[in-house]
Amino acid sequence: MPPVAPAQNMRIGIDLGGTKIEGLLLDCKGVELARRRIAAPNHNYQATLDTVADLVDLLRSNVTHATETVTVGVGMPGSISPTTDVVQNANSTWLNGQPFHKDLAATLDLPLRTANDANCFALSEAIDGAATNAACVFGVILGTGVGGGLIHRGSILDGPRATGGEWGHNPLPWPNASEYPGPECWCGRRGCLETWASGPGMAADHQRVTGESLTAKEIATRAGVGELAATATLERHASRLARGLAHVANIIDPDVVVLGGGLSQMKHLYDVLPNLIAGHLFADTTTIEIRPPKWGDASGARGAAWLWDLEKEKNR
Repeated sequence: MPPVAPAQNMRIGIDLGGTKIEGLLLDCKGVELARRRIAAPNHNYQATLDTVADLVDLLRSNVTHATETVTVGVGMPGSISPTTDVVQNANSTWLNGQPFHKDLAATLDLPLRTANDANCFALSEAIDGAATNAACVFGVILGTGVGGGLIHRGSILDGPRATGGEWGHNPLPWPNASEYPGPECWCGRRGCLETWASGPGMAADHQRVTGESLTAKEIATRAGVGELAATATLERHASRLARGLAHVANIIDPDVVVLGGGLSQMKHLYDVLPNLIAGHLFADTTTIEIRPPKWGDASGARGAAWLWDLEKEKNR
């Protein structure tokens, strides 16, 4: 069961993605009362602030009793630097270097907390989702980028740099000759896991090999009807994703890995990843739990709403 908040406490959770913004309103027991999804502005910081604020207002309009308090949590790409209080490491690069928490708080008249979107996703699935009651949960976002969040005994495991769980900008483990040095990444490095395992990374790999420009969804559809080139792309992607997950598992040894983001809907991943990962695990027991999210696209927003139930969560 989700943690029980004080009576009459309503929560708004916002998942700020690269292509869409998902928002929902939860009551004190975690029951969803309203949900909205809108397109995310691209390359426009002020428009991003305004759009999030408008979505909060829209969701808040569903609160009908004046005695009900409302809090807001926002899951965002990257994180707020504890040192500078500006955004760092966001693949929505127009947010980087901006005082997002401060600016958004100034436009809202509601209590606000922000956290990395993958941390919010992992928190949601650990509280009352696919990894309920698991002690250590690694939540993975496979979408426009590759993100990760760590939950240990119900709390976000972060650190002094606010980058806990960020595995997408580590290099692809155990690369073969054709995978080195790897594609250029927006972060300035080459061969980051994000350039291989994200949706755009899969599409770019398919185009390099076949010369054909398709989205990840189109590749999966073609593989589903037996197209060999598309099937080969999915196999390369699964191999790379498995190596990345094995690298993380060898460090943190999670009880459960939950996949989120658009690619988490590819059902073959849950069939092939455990065996692909097994050969890279540094243990005599090589089974690993890879699960789909219980809450699907809503999980990130739900986790953002639950930020107010973390007693140790900083108000940033």
